[in-house]
Amino acid sequence: MKVSRTKTLLLVNPANKSGTGFIMNKDTRYQPLSLGIIAALTPSDWKVKIIDENFRDFRYYEADLVGLTAFSSTISRAYELAKIYRDKGIPTVIGGIHASMCPEEAAEYVDSVVVGEAESSWPQVIRDFETNNLQRIYKGALTDLIQSPKPRRDLFYPGYVFASVQTTRGCPMNCDFCSVTAFNGSQYRYRPIDEVISEMKEIPQKNIFILDDNIVGSTAKSQARAIELFKTMIDQGINKNWVSQASLNVADNEEVLKYAAKSGCRMLFLGIESEREDQLTGANKKLNVKMGVNSYDDVFRKIHKYGIAVIAGFIFGWENDTVERIDHRVKFTRECHADAIQSTMLTPLPGTKLFDRMKSEGKLVMTNFPEDWKNFGYDTLVFNPLTMDRKELQDYIFKAYDKVYDPAFLKRRMLKTWWRTGSFIIAYWSYMSNWNYRSMVFGRIKKPRNWVMDSPFKRKMK
Repeated sequence: MKVSRTKTLLLVNPANKSGTGFIMNKDTRYQPLSLGIIAALTPSDWKVKIIDENFRDFRYYEADLVGLTAFSSTISRAYELAKIYRDKGIPTVIGGIHASMCPEEAAEYVDSVVVGEAESSWPQVIRDFETNNLQRIYKGALTDLIQSPKPRRDLFYPGYVFASVQTTRGCPMNCDFCSVTAFNGSQYRYRPIDEVISEMKEIPQKNIFILDDNIVGSTAKSQARAIELFKTMIDQGINKNWVSQASLNVADNEEVLKYAAKSGCRMLFLGIESEREDQLTGANKKLNVKMGVNSYDDVFRKIHKYGIAVIAGFIFGWENDTVERIDHRVKFTRECHADAIQSTMLTPLPGTKLFDRMKSEGKLVMTNFPEDWKNFGYDTLVFNPLTMDRKELQDYIFKAYDKVYDPAFLKRRMLKTWWRTGSFIIAYWSYMSNWNYRSMVFGRIKKPRNWVMDSPFKRKMK
């Protein structure tokens, strides 16, 4: 009787090793959920291994099939790793947001490309591999999220402080600079709450990052669903601290905030982007325009009322930014009531309307692809702005970051958060978040003391 050999699937999450850009401290990096789901979709007679370069340097690992995922800023590294295996005759498959937006490019560097969400296509990839019939491109469909596979958390590196979980997919906002709608669709798709709760119960980490692009959605129905989720988390004793993303309308219904806080919400990220209506309008940030920039602090105050901190995302380097506008944005970020500030440079990612427009207008200046993709990590102006020299604007933005993340000011901001939320722990968490964002824009800099955040309610100082 012939005994078949166990096949090995290697899944790799590559990292941008430049030391700058949209990087996170290891204590706040989150699990590559997509690779965990791919592992769960792989037949049980396969051996699966996950390597995350954010935690450990890549070393060659024997495999029969190699799967990779990547953002634009990490895609060139993914191609490097794929070449190692292709040179040895081992098939490679790549998916994720960049490959889905640039499948023809990706197909030049790997054997197969999975476009879109992989749940509907990965089983076919495995079948085709086993019959030696891998296709060049597979296109996944937007499926409902009922009985979604639970990620293989046993394969994740054990050092993640935050676990990842997703309760919805899709976004109807379709902002000019965002590719979520192109990848996940323009409608919110909800996972059944009982399935979400079941998965949360199996997560060993105390802290969770809920990856939904908007945990509350944009309709009364989505708000009711969020409240039901939070109430169920409370009733089922989930007892986790969690962070997620939302829009300004998160404060429309204070019942949402009330039960979010009771269920363990500690921080919410809000995409503010700009304090100028013309920039918001140009980016199709309709909700922010509708509510008006004067509403920001009102929203923040409502969130603080329930002991939740606010991470406000701001974009620098808009096409019409000037020295005066940058100075005004710095002043705005320092005076607003947000607790942590995420600062990024406007980056036209493939799959966005912004990228298509800038490409057609000839504004992109870093176009030596795939090598130049590493500069698309939110820390470099990759296009020519309208108002001033690109390099001069970029240099001025970094000077502005010095004021946004001035260490003395971050301490004062922490004290204000403590006053507004009534929680020193939440204030401290916000403070360290600001230091992480400072690390993103300035590279791997020394933080105030060595620290390991076991949870927002317990920390060890080495």
